[in-house]
Amino acid sequence: MISKVLLFDPISSKHIKTLVEAHEDCVNNIRFLDNRLFATCSDDTTIALWDLRKLNSKVCSLHGHASWVKNIEYDTNTRLLVTSGFDGNVITWDTNRFTEDGCPHKKFFHTRYLMRMRLTPDCSKMLISTSSGYLLILHDLDLTQSLEVGSYRMLRARRTPLSSDPCHHPILTPLSSGLSPRNSLEVLTPEIPGERDRGNCITSLQLHPKGWAALIRCSSNMDDQEWTCVYEFQDGSPTRPPVSPRCSLRLTHYIEEANVGRGYIKELCFSPDGRLICSPYGYGVRLLSFDENCMELSDCLPVQTSCLREVRSIYSHSDVVLTTKFSPTHCQLASGCLSGRVALYQPRF
Repeated sequence: MISKVLLFDPISSKHIKTLVEAHEDCVNNIRFLDNRLFATCSDDTTIALWDLRKLNSKVCSLHGHASWVKNIEYDTNTRLLVTSGFDGNVITWDTNRFTEDGCPHKKFFHTRYLMRMRLTPDCSKMLISTSSGYLLILHDLDLTQSLEVGSYRMLRARRTPLSSDPCHHPILTPLSSGLSPRNSLEVLTPEIPGERDRGNCITSLQLHPKGWAALIRCSSNMDDQEWTCVYEFQDGSPTRPPVSPRCSLRLTHYIEEANVGRGYIKELCFSPDGRLICSPYGYGVRLLSFDENCMELSDCLPVQTSCLREVRSIYSHSDVVLTTKFSPTHCQLASGCLSGRVALYQPRF
């Protein structure tokens, strides 16, 4: 199967370019590194670099993963490309030293059941979601240090039932790192509404554009319920002391999803200002807010966990919507469905 990449003009919403034979299997993620260079990743296990000034061919293809590549991030501090895949590996790539044969890379981290990997906006933390319901946080991130799997006892431990503290796992440091505080690992079992006695799978993971919260889409282990949940970063919030000093995340908002299209991962997103969440909802999308006034999260943090507010639902697809994305620069939203159709939305003033 040959997969293509489509480019659209955000002003006119017109399709302007197709990258034919971009990959040999499904394209999973596209990430701009600067104003001209962007990367794509695919189920063909490769990452491709592209230059907007010369789209007739790839700049280069990057080989290093052994399974589907699902995530691309970019560390603006070290200028390293960071990818993750279903082989459980997180790999860093030095794109400043790439050649036609690829570029230097190394395995940074490995964990079983890896689903998604994200960097916080300031690149100080890495979050990893897993199909076994764990959420891993690497604090004080240093991508120049490779981490060994055996350095973390918790990753080799069995899943344990939730205690009264929903985020009961302590922050761990690598056994091999001694006095080094970099890349300390926190292993969480996030609280999920209605799922206290059942396992869950964290399928989609996004971060607030100001680094205030984590946004996840999860499903029950029976695959009969789906939830969208927002977790406040307690260690970085100046608004009040943490509810639990043992856990850096606190569940603040949630909403139950339609659970249409079981088995497929639905990618949700924050708006550029962080006031809205767009979530795939059956054959359409839902716009969600933290309160009835669409206030910023920091201005309406609830004392107790509350439900997200539905601002509007839009149904414009003939198949299950799997992905949504706000434009970072234009007042525009895009969604894509299982049949491959892309829809663009702009507000009416």
